[in-house]
Amino acid sequence: MNRVSPAIVILGQNSQPIARKIATLFPGSLIYGLSDRTTDADINITNFGETLRELFTTETPIIGICAAGILIRTLAPLLSDKRAEPPVLAVAEDGSTVVPLLGGLHGVNDLAREISQALGVQPAITTTGDIRFRTALLSPPQGYNLANAEDAKTFISNLLAGAKVRIEGAANWLLESNLPIDPDAKLTIQITEKAIKPTPDCLVYHPKTVTVALTQISNIQPEIAILLIQQVLAKSGLSLASIAGIFAIKNDMGSPALTAISDYFKAPVRFFNLSELTEFDSVKLIEYNANFDVTAAQIALTAGGANSQLVGYDRLNQLSCAIALAAQPLDAEAIGISRGQLAIVGTGPGGAPWMSPEVKEILREATDWVGYKFYLDLAGTLRPGQQRHDSDNRQEIDRARFALDLAASGKSVAVVSSGDPGIFAMAAAVFEAIDLDSKPEWDGIDIRVAPGISAMQAAAAAIGAPLGHDFCAISLSDILKPWEVIEQRIAAAAAADLVIAFYNPISKQRIWQLSKAIEILLQSRSAQTPVILGRNLGRIGQSVRVCTLGEFQPEDADMRTLVIIGSSQTRIIPRKYGDVWVYTPRRYQK
Repeated sequence: MNRVSPAIVILGQNSQPIARKIATLFPGSLIYGLSDRTTDADINITNFGETLRELFTTETPIIGICAAGILIRTLAPLLSDKRAEPPVLAVAEDGSTVVPLLGGLHGVNDLAREISQALGVQPAITTTGDIRFRTALLSPPQGYNLANAEDAKTFISNLLAGAKVRIEGAANWLLESNLPIDPDAKLTIQITEKAIKPTPDCLVYHPKTVTVALTQISNIQPEIAILLIQQVLAKSGLSLASIAGIFAIKNDMGSPALTAISDYFKAPVRFFNLSELTEFDSVKLIEYNANFDVTAAQIALTAGGANSQLVGYDRLNQLSCAIALAAQPLDAEAIGISRGQLAIVGTGPGGAPWMSPEVKEILREATDWVGYKFYLDLAGTLRPGQQRHDSDNRQEIDRARFALDLAASGKSVAVVSSGDPGIFAMAAAVFEAIDLDSKPEWDGIDIRVAPGISAMQAAAAAIGAPLGHDFCAISLSDILKPWEVIEQRIAAAAAADLVIAFYNPISKQRIWQLSKAIEILLQSRSAQTPVILGRNLGRIGQSVRVCTLGEFQPEDADMRTLVIIGSSQTRIIPRKYGDVWVYTPRRYQK
């Protein structure tokens, strides 16, 4: 069962080894490091206090590799409702101490135990109930929801004062605890899927055992589907808090209604192929009415697993809702498949320092990386469980199709480009594949594009601001478009007096195109026009040099070079020790 990945915050480079060790425990976690004191952090920060408070208000678990005092003082102004506090822990720089500080209702002590076990130390847990009863009534295990947390404090206080408790329902985590159990006790802990009203003398835990199945959902308004689910739950007397997941067939993947339902009930949506549904005999599939949808019942029972029972069904027009009850709490994330995700990311022209926080997060959370080997190398190291799929640099469409098929199987796929994925890169290839093939199974994939720093931006930033006014980008590769079109565009851009960024200027197979481009430019541009050559931007061996259009020769560039041709307005500013700045004024004067 998924939990929010923690943020690991460090103040100095000495904390990096412990931070990395802790990060391996929590896939998707990110290390935040002060930019002037740390290197190789996943996210560089400049203001510790603002970052910490932002993480806290977004309910992100925080693991600070620092003194407890600085965490307390920083977060103190935000402390008002412990029910909304995410876990906050302090870990000593050498890993010798783990101190849970906040988030007792959200599993901070369990988090502390997990970290402490990995570090080989004892957690500094001070919660009296946890210590005496060897369980956290305020923070039940994954798969259970405490219905009346507001009554728990007094309830636990009574237990600590000597009161006994009786258990109604089955939950091994309670039976294995040190709770003072007495079948005749006044205090009660009840484990039930039923929607009952708790009392101060009775803590109610709802196990995640309810599966909700929907069919014919694609064209249904979300409000109608939500109302139908509520009606079926009410008729069955079940609590919304016991919903383990929403389940449907794969053809309904991508339905906006399912997204709205998931958000409303705070439950994941999972999908089955029709062939995966378990056949049940007619005795188990209770005939509620003549229009009973057997598929909906099969979905609910398949999700519930062995010994599950169909407990509710209703139909509204074409929409059917079936509800089953599992024998044990379910991990919905391990049932069926999720909606496939495809993120097309740009890593920038270089390595990790050029990547946006969004791209880093996508790469950490993806199940699969797809891309050209060189670009995947730039993206960094995979975490345990991730798969890498290399391909040749000229196989863009096949690579896009492979990634789409992978996402359609329920994977979370990152298609990796260098630079920006939407500039002469994989974003266009993915949408081209979708347009060409129109495969129905791709319709349900959640697709997004995460931008990156383009090579022209990197080259421009390294030398000043040559793109400070109107500019365009042209690829000199004639593999995918005729050279006649490229010639026309170069001539038009030159005549319009635009700054021009040339991508793919030359290769072993294309050795004359750049020479021809220079020839075209010199027909309307001065030989004194500044030219910037950026090579291996953001990588080892980076170089950025400036020459004039009259001096520029094809052999000055290769496939790792980004060429920027200035406009008539572009200026060179000499610097004190021989270097130059290049910029294009924001105002255009003729």
